[in-house]
Amino acid sequence: MTEPFERRRREATKDGKPTVSTHGRTCLVAAAAAATTLALASCGGGADAGDPPGERTLRLALNQSEEHPSFTALDHFGDHLRENTDGVELDIYPNETLGGQAEVLQLVSSGAVDMAIVSGAQLENLNRDFIAFNAPRVFDDIEHQMDVVHDPEITGDLYSSLDENHDLTVVGGFTQGARSVYTADGPVETPEDLAGANIRVQESPLNVAIAEALGGSAAPMVYGELYTGLQAGVVDAAENNEVSYFTQRHYEVAPYWSYTEHLIGLDYLIINSDALDGLSEQDRAAFDEGWTAAYEEHAVLWAEATQEAIEGAEADGAEFHQVEEAPFAEALDGLVDEFVVTETQRELYDAAREAAE
Repeated sequence: MTEPFERRRREATKDGKPTVSTHGRTCLVAAAAAATTLALASCGGGADAGDPPGERTLRLALNQSEEHPSFTALDHFGDHLRENTDGVELDIYPNETLGGQAEVLQLVSSGAVDMAIVSGAQLENLNRDFIAFNAPRVFDDIEHQMDVVHDPEITGDLYSSLDENHDLTVVGGFTQGARSVYTADGPVETPEDLAGANIRVQESPLNVAIAEALGGSAAPMVYGELYTGLQAGVVDAAENNEVSYFTQRHYEVAPYWSYTEHLIGLDYLIINSDALDGLSEQDRAAFDEGWTAAYEEHAVLWAEATQEAIEGAEADGAEFHQVEEAPFAEALDGLVDEFVVTETQRELYDAAREAAE
C-alpha cells in the first residue's frame, strides 16, 4: 500500500504545503481556549470567588463529545456530587472547548481549571513512570486494566507523584478500549502495508515508536485536528478505538478499520491538588464514591458504545477487517524492554502483569 499513501500525499499538497491548512483551525481553537481561560481565571479556579459560601464549582475539561461514554459517566458523577455534597457542582467542558490535552494539563496544574480527562501519553510526559501502563499489551482486557489502575496498592505512589512539582493528583482511569489502525486508502493486513503511511499518534516517544513498529511513520497531531488532517491527506492513517472513530466521524475520511489491537488505551481523571485538598472530609468521601460509580458505569457504557459504533460506522460505509495477530505482535516485541527501563517502571509493569494471573 506504499504507492497509494505516497500518491495521496502528493495530491494533497501544492508547493509542499497542504491544500487544506489546519493552521486556521488551530488559531481558532487556541483563541477560544485563551478566551475561555481568561473568563475562568476571572472567576478563580477551585473554590470559586463567585460561589456562595459552602458551595463550589469544579470545572472539568474533556476532549470528547456529549455523546461519548466519558461525558455520560462524568455527567452522572456530577449528579452524584450535587445530591451527596454540601454544594459541590461539576461543570463539564466537552469537545476540547478549553484546548487540547497538553493545554488543559497546564490549566489544571495552574488551577485555572480544576479537573480534566487526559490520556496516559500526556502524563507520561510529566513522569515517565506512567509509561508502564501505556506499553503495548500490558493489559489483557478492559476488566484487567480497570482492576490495576484502581488498585491503590499498585498505583498509590504513582498517582501522587505529580503533586509536588505540578500540583496535580491522579484520581483514576477510564478505558480507551483496544486501539487499532484505520486508514484512508484500503485495509491493512500486515505491517508492510503501512510502509510510507503517516500515522497520527499521541505525543510521546512510545507512541511514535509504536507507529514505527506497526510499519508507518509517526505524525503527532492534536486530536481535534485529525479529521481535517485525514481529509487533506496530511496523515494517511490513525489509531484509536471504535467509539472515538465513530463519534468523531473519522470513518468518513478513513473508512478502513484494521484490528491490530496493539494496546488497550487509558485516560486518566486528574484534579488540581489544591482543589482536591479543599474538599471537606464528607465531600471527599462523596467524591470518591461518585468516581467509583463513574468508572464502573463507563466500562459498561463502553462495551455498549463499542458495538453501536461498529454498527453505525458500517452503516455509513466503513469496513472492519481482522488481521493476523502474529506479524503485529512480532513487530511490537522489544518495545517493553526498550521503554520500561527503570526499577519503578518495571515494578509497575510486572505488578500489572501479575494481576492478570
